[in-house]
Amino acid sequence: MHEFELIKDYFQKLSKKSPSSLNLNDDVFFNKKNNLVVSVDTYTEGNHFINFKKPELVIKKIFRSSISDLICKGVLPKYYFVSGSGNKKSFSKSNLSKISKSLNREQNRYNILLGGGDTVFSNKLSFTITSIGFSKDIIYRNKGKVNDDIYVSGNLGDSYLGLLVLQKKIKLNNILNKYFTTQYFMPDIKLELANELKNFANTSIDISDGLLADLDKLINNQKLSYKLNLKNIPISNNLKKVLKLKNLSKINFISRGDDYQVLFTASKVKAGIIKRISSRLGVKITKIGIIQNKPLKSLIIDHNNAVITLKNKGYLHKF
Repeated sequence: MHEFELIKDYFQKLSKKSPSSLNLNDDVFFNKKNNLVVSVDTYTEGNHFINFKKPELVIKKIFRSSISDLICKGVLPKYYFVSGSGNKKSFSKSNLSKISKSLNREQNRYNILLGGGDTVFSNKLSFTITSIGFSKDIIYRNKGKVNDDIYVSGNLGDSYLGLLVLQKKIKLNNILNKYFTTQYFMPDIKLELANELKNFANTSIDISDGLLADLDKLINNQKLSYKLNLKNIPISNNLKKVLKLKNLSKINFISRGDDYQVLFTASKVKAGIIKRISSRLGVKITKIGIIQNKPLKSLIIDHNNAVITLKNKGYLHKF
């Protein structure tokens, strides 16, 4: 059983009397009456991060990936609550000091305040972050329309290559090692987009589990499919360099998750405003495909218009 089957079979029915829960099929809880937007994420050692040798970086990754849930909904995060379980080794004075200093820098960077949290002793290290924002409206999932263009912010794939470096599955020079591991620990989330997305996005999600996995979730309650063009999916110059150097395929890096970029659809008439906002904010936004009617299969095409088969569409928690 995977996580979404678990939610559907055992917990969706518990939220039926709470419209704010959005049928447990979106990134957030949204109470429109009180303008309250909430997201919750849990992270465990060995699953969401390899180890805790660099607590100051792990907590940055956790913090940024948590607030990206609100950003992709067009909401500025204002408060967060953090809970952690650990033992004397993971929660040593040295580690706690590093965590505190890192969180302070992140708070200042993203203008968000700590609201509270909890700690508990356990030999299994984990963190849970609750992010809170306020908005009169959000950008929902499952609001895409046929012929919508599909867009993504930033670049994809750097974080996955950073993971491979940390796992010692690929060898690069020191400069590239530092670049990719930095992208892994400190995802380049686009806070600037939070105030702008509602001007053009019909539906949106952040890319946490992988481009294709999250695109499937974005339209999972609609009779829609997608067509993506591989050559248009943005990757960094450093990733292009490594793919050429190591003779690796781009397709194996664009949907492995941990990118925390904004994935959204927009009507074609919004192309101009998207271009202008991208230029004004200095945020890279790339059109990568189109939304189609469901009778057409979801697919990715290469530069020869040939359909590409991708075995791994992204990350999925299985129980």
